[in-house]
Amino acid sequence: MIPPVSRTAGGNRSYQDEDLRWVELALCLRSAGLPVEAISEYVRLTQLGDSTISSRLALLLKQQKDLLEQRRQIETAMNRLNNKIAVYENALKTGTLNWDKEET
Repeated sequence: MIPPVSRTAGGNRSYQDEDLRWVELALCLRSAGLPVEAISEYVRLTQLGDSTISSRLALLLKQQKDLLEQRRQIETAMNRLNNKIAVYENALKTGTLNWDKEET
């Protein structure tokens, strides 16, 4: 998922600052939900040079859109859970469940 890393005479990988930046980027993109194939494509496009900037941007914008939708879904779920929690916490305090506020 990152460009090839140089090796020492003994065959061990020799990570340089640039390599570590690629590792950090790959980790960031994975945590953002990008599939391995998409990250590999991003690396490939980067290696092809500036003529692929628009393709790289499109790849990142698509993932941003997907993440924003996931965030919207999570916020909707959190709001519902928070409402349920408030209803049940109130029921524990008052000894009665307010069915007007309780949703299924």
